[in-house]
Amino acid sequence: MAVRTLNVNEDILSANDLLAGNLKKKFVDSHVYVMNLMSSPGAGKTSVILKIIQELSRKHKIGVIEGDIASDVDAQKIQKENIDVVQINTKGACHLDANMISRAAESLGLKGKSLLIIENVGNLVCPAEFNLGEDTKVMILSVPEGHDKPLKYPLMFTESRALILNKIDLLPYTDFNMDELRRTVTAMNQSIKIFPLSAKTGEGVSDFINWLDEQILAK
Repeated sequence: MAVRTLNVNEDILSANDLLAGNLKKKFVDSHVYVMNLMSSPGAGKTSVILKIIQELSRKHKIGVIEGDIASDVDAQKIQKENIDVVQINTKGACHLDANMISRAAESLGLKGKSLLIIENVGNLVCPAEFNLGEDTKVMILSVPEGHDKPLKYPLMFTESRALILNKIDLLPYTDFNMDELRRTVTAMNQSIKIFPLSAKTGEGVSDFINWLDEQILAK
């Protein structure tokens, strides 16, 4: 008798895509722009979110869904800025999925919000595979991680609409090659927008903020 093989990953992704489609409709009906922010741990997701809040909260009502394996450290930082935030603890899962986001969005409330930021779990593999009903995927790569990361984790770079290159204030202390990064990433994804910036010093942040503001207003 032949062994029966089940493609579990394909089934999981199909079920997730179905839920994500329903979520996307909900986000459209609520007129909220949804950004799925992804990166490895420590690249600066929360620091970038705080910059977005600082620059855009007077113009747009913002909500944040925080995803972590454990703790609510980042959610507490967001809450101190008087921003509606919901924490998801995945208890070991390396990504957020549409079911988690659906429950979190219901708890958060979408009414009146024009921007919803989803801070995904720190990981360069799984998060890019799962559709969350978002308008755009944005990833952060930090200078200390090196310019070769797109070659090692290509899906993240091909799925993202924008790439934030964070911690450029550290460029003088590394062998990071900006030109090589641009060549590699644009060869994978010709339409990707690249924003070199430093969330710490503020250098380059306005370029990304202006781009994001345009996306929100367009929706």
